[in-house]
Amino acid sequence: MGLGSAAWKEARATLQRLLSAGEPTLRDNAELRSRAFVPQSSATMYLPANIGDYTDFYSSKEHATNIGTMFRGADNALMPNWLHLPVGYHGRASSVVVSGTPIRRPNGQTRPDDTLPPVYGPCKLMDMELELAFFTGPANKLGQPIPISQAHEHIFGMVLMNDWSARDIQKWEYVPLGPFLGKNLGTTISPWVVPMEALMPFTLPNQVQDPSPLPYLQHDDQYSFDIKLEVGLKPESFQEPAVICKSNFKYMYWTMKQQLAHHTVTGCNTNPGDLMASGTISGKTPDSFGSMMELCWKGTKPLDIGGGQVRKFLQDGDEVIITGYCEGDGYRVGFGTCCGKILPANPV
Repeated sequence: MGLGSAAWKEARATLQRLLSAGEPTLRDNAELRSRAFVPQSSATMYLPANIGDYTDFYSSKEHATNIGTMFRGADNALMPNWLHLPVGYHGRASSVVVSGTPIRRPNGQTRPDDTLPPVYGPCKLMDMELELAFFTGPANKLGQPIPISQAHEHIFGMVLMNDWSARDIQKWEYVPLGPFLGKNLGTTISPWVVPMEALMPFTLPNQVQDPSPLPYLQHDDQYSFDIKLEVGLKPESFQEPAVICKSNFKYMYWTMKQQLAHHTVTGCNTNPGDLMASGTISGKTPDSFGSMMELCWKGTKPLDIGGGQVRKFLQDGDEVIITGYCEGDGYRVGFGTCCGKILPANPV
């Protein structure tokens, strides 16, 4: 990741050549193939990088509007800064895990009744968040921002993400400094990183931004992407997951270039393998909402997942499975899967 775009392109082109039908190096050498390839069913997948830092943005206008409407009303849904900058917070890199890692329901402090003191115990409002994230490439030095014109050269590729959230813990703790224990319990990513070069054929016009952002956040080239996303929920009693959300990365208001330029405008240094997440991806229709908080509208609209079961939030034993792909003319660029299962909380 740290070698830069020239090395990325060379590595990708070399792999494509070696795997093409017209290249004899692997095609005609069974012994070499046996050493080069491992059946996917026999492979153990790991995190694709040693993640030094992790930042989570809040860049879906629909998601921010939905959450703001729930807590402040439709007239005050977006905070005054939201349309002027990509809002974000620094997450916990140590609890980013690879797909398939179980996630334990956290214990924490909540205040379910505003007229009573807070209580300690298991999270009762366990949620998932549909996200994508990008890995950064070459480092920038401390004190030297990455201008938006160079941001693409510092974005290596993308992964699927589920940013697990303990909503009741989050609600009690987040004022005044934002998410903390409600978010650090675990963040799941897919092991496969899709390089940006593979995604460039799927760019779309960027979202119209009104008001126009400040000059350091402006770029005219397309950097929104048509990435189709789906979330499945699989209780232990189900043979197959129930699809609860179909969304698309194209709904994001702020682009990855804008996120990286804003992140570093103060001179903040990034390193190869840093992880930067989109924030929850929600569209305009209820079936495209990217969290249980929205799908069930803060627990007021139970979600029928079939088999006689409904959900307001996630239960122990529930597995969340996120998939995504881009679709071209007769082919797909896939992201693999991002999955995790909820384990019961530790005894109090």
